[in-house]
Amino acid sequence: MSPMRTTSNFDNGNVSFWYKDTGLPSQRPPLPGPVTADIAIVGGGLTGLWTAYYLAEARPDLSIVIVEKHFVGFGASGRNGGWLSGEPAGQFRRYSKTHGVQKAKAMQSNMFATIDEVLSVAATESIQADIVKDGLIHVATNDAQYARLTHHVEELRAQGWGDTDLYLLSPSELDTRVRVANSRGGFWTPHCARIHPAKFMNGLAAAVERKGVRIYEDTTAVSTRAGRVDTDRGTISARYVVEALEGYSDSLKGRRRKLMPMNSSMIVTEPLSQEVWSEIGWKGAELVGDMGHSFAYSHRTSDGRIALGGRGVPYNYASSFDSAGRTAPKAVEQLTAKLKAMYPAAADSAIDHTWSGVLGVPRDWCAAVNFDSTTRIGSAGGYVGHGLTGTNLAARTLRDLLLGENTELVSLPWVGRVARKWEVEPVRWLGASALYTVYRRADEKEARLSTTKTAKTAQIADLISGR
Repeated sequence: MSPMRTTSNFDNGNVSFWYKDTGLPSQRPPLPGPVTADIAIVGGGLTGLWTAYYLAEARPDLSIVIVEKHFVGFGASGRNGGWLSGEPAGQFRRYSKTHGVQKAKAMQSNMFATIDEVLSVAATESIQADIVKDGLIHVATNDAQYARLTHHVEELRAQGWGDTDLYLLSPSELDTRVRVANSRGGFWTPHCARIHPAKFMNGLAAAVERKGVRIYEDTTAVSTRAGRVDTDRGTISARYVVEALEGYSDSLKGRRRKLMPMNSSMIVTEPLSQEVWSEIGWKGAELVGDMGHSFAYSHRTSDGRIALGGRGVPYNYASSFDSAGRTAPKAVEQLTAKLKAMYPAAADSAIDHTWSGVLGVPRDWCAAVNFDSTTRIGSAGGYVGHGLTGTNLAARTLRDLLLGENTELVSLPWVGRVARKWEVEPVRWLGASALYTVYRRADEKEARLSTTKTAKTAQIADLISGR
């Protein structure tokens, strides 16, 4: 096996490994000038594409336009960890506080059903994206993590997760699926599928265009208002406008501090040898995450690599980020250390690529779907890491809101939700930087000490951050 490479010897950025694998898509033309449409969608990520897909399916007579600053899938939709997960895009306790326990449970059951909805569309539209529904494993690698895991399982049971929705795994049961170093046990849920983000985005974009939707790339939206979207290429006049920018929402006039663009970074190894895979014992396509405060998520790719991600450097001053997705050396070191800790058999395998992206985080850590019937402007975002599934459910909800359909979806507790804005700088940067330093140190302390208690500093950080 080749030795671990330094940061100068592997690809860094260039959007993501997923697009290195597929090749960057051919550039679509920009907006040709002023145009008119029934619906204008700002943002060519999953929220925008899914919204266009379902609106065009329901009303083929509608003229729909999508504008994207770079290319379809340039943002988080083409950089994520490939987890089509059924976990909620927000916090059950907050949804139940505003809408009641039954509505919050309905939100959860709809997230479960959305996974199969996505897989159904992929089959219908012949989208080949390495999709395998083998579920998701959360593993505890120390006693404190295991105490949190068992408490989390109790919470999920109370939130409507039944006997067939999750299964506790002893260390020996876990080892039959994947061997994670120092594991104390874990749980498995069938409600998750592996997906190749770039392949999926390319396939969904093609399906949307087949339905007659016009996609214009290299077009920057500057502002939205009732009946129009102003861009650097001209104005779109439209009866309905949808804002679908997620972590890039700050780029629109008047949307500063609505969502905090939080960085998540990933590394991917070279293809691992059969000998290494035999030691790890990871034969299926389960997605694997730990119970750390900083949280690591991993993915066995179809060509036999491990892709692993985490927060790295979670937030940059004034919501800035590297648009090409370059990862700071410190974050690469942290992720590489996590890879070695979880999968020591892969410790000598080379890192092939690293990249970063941003997800939109609301101040209350709960996703929202909104539609103003006066201005006829809709929006969705804030999926807090569960966007592969959340975007589809949000898009179908936006469809019903725009078309005036009184369905179960429009009564879900994220509809009409408005969180307060994030703090001004430098408070936001100081707070985010300090909190994630606390989380990392809490993880280190829990790994070092034999205790079932969550670090007090992490508990305080949770209270301050609102997680």
